[in-house]
Amino acid sequence: MDDKTILNRISELVDEEHKLRAAAQTHESGTEGEASERLRDLEESLDQCWDLLRRRRAARQTHGDPDSQGERPKPEVERYLQ
Repeated sequence: MDDKTILNRISELVDEEHKLRAAAQTHESGTEGEASERLRDLEESLDQCWDLLRRRRAARQTHGDPDSQGERPKPEVERYLQ
C-alpha cells in the first residue's frame, strides 16, 4: 500500500466518521450501540492507518524501505500512549 492509498483510506474513514457523528446528533443513526461500535472501529482503523503512514515516512527519511512497513494489528496500535 503506498502513501496515496493510505491517505485516500484515511479520507474515506474520516468522511464516514463525520456522517455517523452527524446522524447521531440528529438521532438518525439507528441504535446507539451499533453507532458507537462502528465509531470505535473507525477510530481504531484511523489510528492504524496513521501509524502505518508515519512509519512509512520515517523509513523513507532514514533511507529505509517504506514498502517493508506493514499494518500493525489494531490492539497493538491502540496500546500506544498519546
